[in-house]
Amino acid sequence: MKSLDLAAFFFLSLFAIQFVYSESDKPNILIIFTDDQGYADLGSFGSKENQTPVLDKLAREGTKFTSFYAQPVCGPSRSALLTGRYPVRSKGWSMPASEITFAEMLKEIGYQTACVGKWDVSNRKAIVARMPNAQGFDYYFGALGANDSGKSVLHSNNELVGTTDDMAGLTRLFTDKAVDFLVNQRDSQKPFLLYLSHSMMHTIIDASPKFKKKTGDNLYRGVVEEFDFETGRLLATLKQLGLKENTLVIFTTDNGPWNQPKYYENKKGHPKNSIFWGDAGPLRDGKASIYEGGIRVPCIMRWPGKIPEGKTNDGLMATIDFLPTFASITGAKIPDDRTIDGVNQLDFILGKSKTARASYLYNPGYASVQTRILQGNAIREGDWKLISPLKVGWFLEDAGSGVWELYNLKEDIGETTNLAAKYPQKVKRLKSLLQRSEAK
Repeated sequence: MKSLDLAAFFFLSLFAIQFVYSESDKPNILIIFTDDQGYADLGSFGSKENQTPVLDKLAREGTKFTSFYAQPVCGPSRSALLTGRYPVRSKGWSMPASEITFAEMLKEIGYQTACVGKWDVSNRKAIVARMPNAQGFDYYFGALGANDSGKSVLHSNNELVGTTDDMAGLTRLFTDKAVDFLVNQRDSQKPFLLYLSHSMMHTIIDASPKFKKKTGDNLYRGVVEEFDFETGRLLATLKQLGLKENTLVIFTTDNGPWNQPKYYENKKGHPKNSIFWGDAGPLRDGKASIYEGGIRVPCIMRWPGKIPEGKTNDGLMATIDFLPTFASITGAKIPDDRTIDGVNQLDFILGKSKTARASYLYNPGYASVQTRILQGNAIREGDWKLISPLKVGWFLEDAGSGVWELYNLKEDIGETTNLAAKYPQKVKRLKSLLQRSEAK
């Protein structure tokens, strides 16, 4: 071989080795997303009753994020999660085909992408251009909407599978499909993104006989504990396949628990006297509210050797931050033709810096909820939260005082003492910041 040819050979070999290294160095990403789960439903987040050993172990192996935010209700929460954009932009249940999801972003750089479970951003209809396969996911199995009626209409990719009324089997079914993707459909030459969006604990809930027998009248506890067990199967599969070390696992939920008595006392479809709502713990109110119980949600992240183990982090973060953070982790390109409301939180989740988020908007523009649900917005900056005068909505009973409300969340996580009169300058500043943010 001539010297020039030899040099070229070694150069090309080095390039090939580097390329393989770069591809293998990209982490897999697994998002486990539940529905209507309470902030304090897990042992690691304060539950004294629910037995959740799998997720509690996940918390010990990673970091708990205790000031982590979603959106007030389900469809808006999912469009925000997928796009990194507040629902006023990404349109919630009506998310248009023009929105760019993190799946589309990662697919551009070679990720294999899968979505299993509840979609809820195509107006709960089989509108192909707005279904998962058209929004960046190579594979989809799940329900396009919620299970409020005690039924779920299932699709495999764009094909209708049928309707099931086996609510007790949904958590197992979706876990089975996620496991099957990892074992039988995954391309071992590519990193993967798996977005597992469960229907539970959205009412109408149910659990399999084994867990119902264990938990008696507390049906909700049975659902939580079955979810924990099924998550254990999924995480065990990661380990068995040798994927644990290079997989970022994220567990969180879409909004707070559906815990308003006006609603659940009249809800049909549950066993008599059964408990079917979650625990917001120290937080005020629940689903659809912009008090903390509606939008502050449990979050756990594990990435061995990267994310600190056994830590609790109370810095400010939100689901809208996932897209830019994933871009930073993988080298993907963030869409530059639209406003991205999320911020890159990579150093924050790795424990290398404080949060990159100075403030967070709650329900900006009111567009993330229907008018029959609570209307109002709020802003958090540091420990301080300012809430605009609220109006009672559909099933919410706790609709505030009708005046501006100011809380120090570090000292008053339950939002019990309105400090607006005591700190008028703080109100003025946050009100101005909120109004400027709303105008963007």
